[in-house]
Amino acid sequence: MKTSHFAIAAALAAVVALPTVASAQGATEKCYGVSKAGKNDCQTATSSCAGTAKADKQNDAWVSVPKGLCEKIVGASLTAGK
Repeated sequence: MKTSHFAIAAALAAVVALPTVASAQGATEKCYGVSKAGKNDCQTATSSCAGTAKADKQNDAWVSVPKGLCEKIVGASLTAGK
């Protein structure tokens, strides 16, 4: 497994393990380009529903993560890619 894939997997595992309290307090941000196909949180530029990303790491698909985490994930972005 490549180091970058391991870093992404570890960061996403940490997100899943966090309690939902952070979401309730609004301490989250949209993190683009890291979701698996069909696992995005909400709409993309080409679809209107969650879970509709067509490809892994789709640039316009996002997942909600605790603030500050997205900047630590290799290949992630706080803005939608083109």
